[in-house]
Amino acid sequence: MSKDYYKALGIEKSASKDDIKKAFYKLAHKYHPDKKGGDENKFKEVNEAYQILSDDKKRAQYDSYGRVFDGATGSGPEGFSGFGGFEGFDPNAFQGQGFGGFDMGNLGDIFGEFFAGQGGGSRARRGRDISIEITLPFAEAVFGSERKILITKNATCETCNGNGAKPGTKQKKCSACNGQGKLHETKRSFMGVFTSVRECDACGGVGTIPEEKCDTCHGRGVLRKQEEVVVRIPAGIESGEMIRLSGAGEAMSHGVSGDLYVKVGVSPDSVWSREGHNLVMQLPIKLSEALLGAEHSLRTLDGMITVKIPEGVSVGEILRVRGKGIPFSLGKRGDLLIKLQIKLPNKLSRKARSTIEELKNEGL
Repeated sequence: MSKDYYKALGIEKSASKDDIKKAFYKLAHKYHPDKKGGDENKFKEVNEAYQILSDDKKRAQYDSYGRVFDGATGSGPEGFSGFGGFEGFDPNAFQGQGFGGFDMGNLGDIFGEFFAGQGGGSRARRGRDISIEITLPFAEAVFGSERKILITKNATCETCNGNGAKPGTKQKKCSACNGQGKLHETKRSFMGVFTSVRECDACGGVGTIPEEKCDTCHGRGVLRKQEEVVVRIPAGIESGEMIRLSGAGEAMSHGVSGDLYVKVGVSPDSVWSREGHNLVMQLPIKLSEALLGAEHSLRTLDGMITVKIPEGVSVGEILRVRGKGIPFSLGKRGDLLIKLQIKLPNKLSRKARSTIEELKNEGL
C-alpha cells in the first residue's frame, strides 16, 4: 500500500509549496526526537513526505502513480521494487512446514541485514538536528533582523579539521576493513547464503584511521563546545514559523552536520497588531473631530506621518495608508490600517450641553 504523504503532513492535495513548507516546519518541531514528547518515527514520516511533495518532479510522479520512481531501488510504474516480493512476509508462516527447529527470530535479522545492503552504497553519516526557540519584538519581526546565538553542540575539531589525526601526522589504512570502509558479513540460513554489507565502525566508512590521534578531540574529529550561529530573520515572519539552517546542527565525524531549526516567537505590541500583510493600530479621536474632520500626526514603524480624518466619520471606520504594512515577497508591503475610535465625553460643560441641545433641535 502506498503512503499518503498529504495525510502525513495534514494538508490537502491542492496545497501550495508554501502550505507544504509551513505544515512540515510545524510537525517537524512537534515530533523532533530532541524535544520532550517527540516521536522519531513520526519525524521521519513527515520528513519523507516533505522531501517528496516539495520536489515538483517527485510530487508529479506521486500524484500520478501513488509512488516515486527511483532508479536506485528499481521501482517503476509496474509496481516492481527490488525485492518487493517479500513485502508483508510473515516468518510464522513457515512454522509447521518442517522448519520447527529453526530460530524464526534470526530470520528477521537476516532479512533486515540483507536488504539493508542492497541500496548500492552506505547511507551518509549525519549529525543530529538541533531545535531552539527565540522571541522577537514586534517591530523586529516586521522588518527582519540578524541575531547571533550561542549554542552548545558537537562541532568539528579545529585542530585536526575533523579528521581525528594529530596535525603533521598521516592517516593509515584501517586494518578492520582493509581500507575498504565497509565490512561484508555472510550468514547461512535454510533459504541459502546471504551476504550483507555495512559501514566499518572503526574508520566510519572512510577506510583510513589516524596514525596518531588528535590531542584536542582524542581522534573523534568532533568535540563539545559553544559556537556562535548567525540567524537571519526574514522580514514579515510570523509567530510560530521556523527557520532552517542547513548544516548548523551537530557535526558528525566523517559525515555531514545536521540542521538547526529555529522556532520564532513574536512578542505582542501595545500599539500594533497584524492582519495578514496589514499593520493595524487604533486611533482615538474626539467627537468634534469625527463630525468636522481633522489632521493627526502619527508615529508609525516607518517614522512620523500625517493622516487626514474626513468629516462625518463613524465608529469603527478604517483609514488605509498604502504600502506601510508588513513586507512580503519581491519588496512588496501590505497597508497600514488605522481603526478610528470616537471618544465620548463623560461630562458636558454647560456651554457644550447648550450647543448639543441646539444640534438636537436641528435634528442632528
